[in-house]
Amino acid sequence: MMESNLETKKLSPNAAPVLEQREFIWIKDYLYKNAGIVLNDNKHALVSGRLDKRLRHYGFSTYTEYFRLLGKAGYEQETLMAIDLLTTNETYFFREPKHFDFLKSQVIPEHPAGSPMRIWSAASSSGEEAYTLAMMVAEYAKTSQWEIVGTDISTRILEKAKQGLYPLNASEKIPLTLLKKYCLRGQGEYEGFLLIDSVLRNRVKFMYANLIDKLPDLGSFDVIFLRNVMIYFDMPTKQHLVERIQHYLRPGGYFIISHSESLNGIKSQFQMISPSIYQKRGS
Repeated sequence: MMESNLETKKLSPNAAPVLEQREFIWIKDYLYKNAGIVLNDNKHALVSGRLDKRLRHYGFSTYTEYFRLLGKAGYEQETLMAIDLLTTNETYFFREPKHFDFLKSQVIPEHPAGSPMRIWSAASSSGEEAYTLAMMVAEYAKTSQWEIVGTDISTRILEKAKQGLYPLNASEKIPLTLLKKYCLRGQGEYEGFLLIDSVLRNRVKFMYANLIDKLPDLGSFDVIFLRNVMIYFDMPTKQHLVERIQHYLRPGGYFIISHSESLNGIKSQFQMISPSIYQKRGS
């Protein structure tokens, strides 16, 4: 909750709300405590721009008034929406393709034939990563028993992921053979869009999860993708996150992060196979 010593400053009805420095510091602290995200000092304009419509929705003239709603009983959905709006959701199909080459050449072939396979896209955003994983497993796995689980902190973006509907230009990095096999071209009102075929959508389960809060009962996985997430966290939060994530990975399973990230300085059960690709010790 907003500290009581933050006074509400009324502005004229037509004036654009101004995010004051003390308010920016408050929301930075709130986002860190509740989502683990470190908001850089240069994100002042981003915060004001993304939350401006929410202030106008309630008729508030200051950010202080709006911040008093966050965490308040009865405003749970508004709190989630605020976190959604301040969370960057950028992804695309076959992003960082070497990871999918590794799946195709090593992970999938070494998986026992007929044995169930589960992969977790731990920050699935709008679903492109999860559906890319689904394409790879459907195409190359030696088992018909497989599942992809996608989780994200943004309920808004998860609804988009569940639809599996994307602009046609999102298909640029999907190999043509997979595009033809697993994607449908929209017609009529869906002209200019592609829809992920139900043969894949039925294998991908999306659910809400705050990675630094209590996680749902997810079961165990053979592979966990956690890419382009830890860049937003400080070292203590990274350590805490990795300790929790490794619990969900089977011994010998693979933990894959972004090429721009590493586990340097983080204690874990993982050993590096190659940059950004780790394997859980054990058998």
